[in-house]
Amino acid sequence: MFTDSHCHLNRLNLDNHDGDLAGAIDAMKQANVTRAMAIMCDFAEYDDIRYIIDTHSDDSLNLGMSVGIHPCEDLETLNSATVECLTELASDEKVWAIGETGLDYYWSDENKDAQNDSLARQIHASQHLKTPLIVPSREAKADTLDILQSEKAEHGIIHCFTEDWDTAKRALDLGFYISFSGIVSFKNAQTLRDVAMQVPKDRILIETDSPYLAPVPKRGKSNEPAYVPYVAECLAGLFNMTTSEVGELTANNFSNLLAQTA
Repeated sequence: MFTDSHCHLNRLNLDNHDGDLAGAIDAMKQANVTRAMAIMCDFAEYDDIRYIIDTHSDDSLNLGMSVGIHPCEDLETLNSATVECLTELASDEKVWAIGETGLDYYWSDENKDAQNDSLARQIHASQHLKTPLIVPSREAKADTLDILQSEKAEHGIIHCFTEDWDTAKRALDLGFYISFSGIVSFKNAQTLRDVAMQVPKDRILIETDSPYLAPVPKRGKSNEPAYVPYVAECLAGLFNMTTSEVGELTANNFSNLLAQTA
């Protein structure tokens, strides 16, 4: 029923599962998480993520992955994200998206130009493959949206959205979906919840970004895909829907995103 549109399966803290990823996979199934996209941030992660996808996908859990370079990677890694390399690695049915790319000036703005160039190339790879683009943005919303617009990106996800309504509307106008993480459930996130209530329901996704950003009531603990129903539960309270209805809605939205050929 539930789709976790953004998780880092190769980075999960498995202490609660005796160090065994199979335990986290079983927890997903018990929580009715039936699909998840494992996110790649560096080419060095590809083999590990692909192994997880191939090993743990089955009739009850559909796992896919992304291919991309995170904006916080070093200069050499950012420059390695060529269109040719990305498209070659991502030309597989189990690769559902390009990213996560985007801009992150929060941790460092030393490589702004390289981040901008890397984002543009990953947009081009997404366009070539006709697959969604996964875009985070921290302390860089204007530059991020300007590049998406100038490069004619119109097919993808604004990941872990935490910005204002004006930013959401501009992203929506470009054709992007808005994905909410556990942050939307935090006590101090009322402004973000107000934004969520304005986003068209057919353009909303949910995610964990696990092992980061565990939602209430798991806040402060290591996150995992089994917790994505708590994000749905928070949104259900805003939309006057049941948690299951939000799970079904956002799962359908994710299917529609993957079916697009921008």
